[in-house]
Amino acid sequence: MYRGEKQQTSTLLSFCKFVYTESVSYVIRDEVEKYNRNGVNALQLDPALNRLFTAGRDSIIRIWSVNQHKQDPYIASMEHHTDWVNDIVLCCNGKTLISASSDTTVKVWNAHKGFCMSTLRTHKDYVKALAYAKDKELVASAGLDRQIFLWDVNTLTALTASNNTVTTSSLSGNKDSIYSLAMNQMGTVIVSGSTEKVLRVWDPRTCAKLMKLKGHTDNVKALLLNRDGTQCLSGSSDGTIRLWSLGQQRCIATYRVHDEGVWALQVNEPFTHVYSGGRDRKIYCTDLRNPDIRVLICEEKAPVLKMELDRSADPPPALWVATTKSSVNKWTLKGIHNFRASGDYDNDCTNPITPLCTQPDQVIKGGASIIQCHILNDKRHILTKDTNNNVAYWDVLKACKVEDLGKVDFEEEIKKRFKMVYVPNWFSVDLKTGMLTITLDESDCFAAWVSAKDAGFSSPDGSDPKLNLGGLLLQALLEYWPRTHINPMDEEENEINHVNGEQENRVQKGNGYFQVPPHTPVIFGEAGGRTLFRLLCRDSGGETESMLLNETVPQWVIDITVDKNMPKFNKIPFYLQPHSSSGAKTLKKYIDCQLVTCCRSEK
Repeated sequence: MYRGEKQQTSTLLSFCKFVYTESVSYVIRDEVEKYNRNGVNALQLDPALNRLFTAGRDSIIRIWSVNQHKQDPYIASMEHHTDWVNDIVLCCNGKTLISASSDTTVKVWNAHKGFCMSTLRTHKDYVKALAYAKDKELVASAGLDRQIFLWDVNTLTALTASNNTVTTSSLSGNKDSIYSLAMNQMGTVIVSGSTEKVLRVWDPRTCAKLMKLKGHTDNVKALLLNRDGTQCLSGSSDGTIRLWSLGQQRCIATYRVHDEGVWALQVNEPFTHVYSGGRDRKIYCTDLRNPDIRVLICEEKAPVLKMELDRSADPPPALWVATTKSSVNKWTLKGIHNFRASGDYDNDCTNPITPLCTQPDQVIKGGASIIQCHILNDKRHILTKDTNNNVAYWDVLKACKVEDLGKVDFEEEIKKRFKMVYVPNWFSVDLKTGMLTITLDESDCFAAWVSAKDAGFSSPDGSDPKLNLGGLLLQALLEYWPRTHINPMDEEENEINHVNGEQENRVQKGNGYFQVPPHTPVIFGEAGGRTLFRLLCRDSGGETESMLLNETVPQWVIDITVDKNMPKFNKIPFYLQPHSSSGAKTLKKYIDCQLVTCCRSEK
């Protein structure tokens, strides 16, 4: 990952008026996440630098070298999103990358250096699709909030910390969630596809509605426009590809090539041949003028999510293909040597049954994603199973993997690690990104108390205090934040000690029992799950990050981390009810809540 200016610039431009937050999350992961861990939603190719950008369901954008002579294609990671990255576009001749995410934001990146320049928070729900008009440097974004916003890329790249207000145009009128978007290169037409099953068309220059096109019977998942905006191709979950004449305002051809939904489209420059892929895992090339002429290029091992046509090299062209698996394949179309505007094919290229290619020419290998987890009853350790059927053992408190167990029986491992204890639920786990995301919220995170010895922690004075797991973890996550280092109640004493050269000894960092890895991403979010601020643990000591933490960290977290006010450990009364056949009398006992829960688990 690129460091230095990335962190400062990205956080500066992420600043906005924050509201009260409700949750704190963190991701347990390696310091460098080198491989896509989940399905890849989007691709962009920079032929000038021989670079491929992949946007994944693990929330990370990665940069790869497509030079086959390099043994390790990985170049860098671009990390700032907190949920799936659904689409990306390269702008400004490859200098700028725009990304759209399910975390409801659109982000602007320096594509060459890999740092986030600004965060656009105009959308109120998942942002699913982007479109780009190269001639105008205009980008459109759309998603589940049914809105389309237009962005001037030159304005976005000129944002500064003191001037980060973006004026946008918006297109309204969609009746349902938008899943696909297209704009012609000249920026004169924009088309959206949605669960509404229709195509809606606007003029982005005036924001005027032009037409609504009916014909599909299911979601419209992919769209392409020709250069002058007179023709549009659409792919739908109904399994068809349709060619539309915008001048005639009607569908002029329907192509029934796939057995299932069409999710990805690419087209050649003359707009005469379309490449299509989708749920049936097959990729076809179809002659738009003669639909009976089509070629089965290849069969992937998973449903196709996105394709990128590489026109940079001499013929034959190549296709980069992303699927719901984490690897990305390059298929060189070696059998289509005469693939020209004339539409002539080699004699061996007209069989729609036998794949033209059986092996990809190049593979960018992906990693495994976690698909199953079990929180052990000590409420500290988690067992997981990934897409390669490997089982691993994790420590939630220390935010790290304890052990790789290999391909063992997952259920047997759960039974083997069972302990006769009960600790209340105090966190939740999300596997959406293929990694462990742990979330703490105010209502539950202080529920778990354990003794220091039971937790495996030793006290300097030999005592065995009760420890609150959620409180200790919050203190570890914000250990590098300067505001947590000094208790405000002792400011006068600290000033005296500072004069005497004893300041360092008086500063308490973290919780004194354990630490989390400095590279751990920490995420602050609203009650509804909307992300407000993401940073790495180690970066909370930065001047800009500290300022944003002051604006973002909720009061209930400040009480624990800054004011050092741990929740009170209360004793509560309860009744032990004997079985009716025992003849024993009801006994009233006063006991602390930890023992209450133990008794319940043994009953």
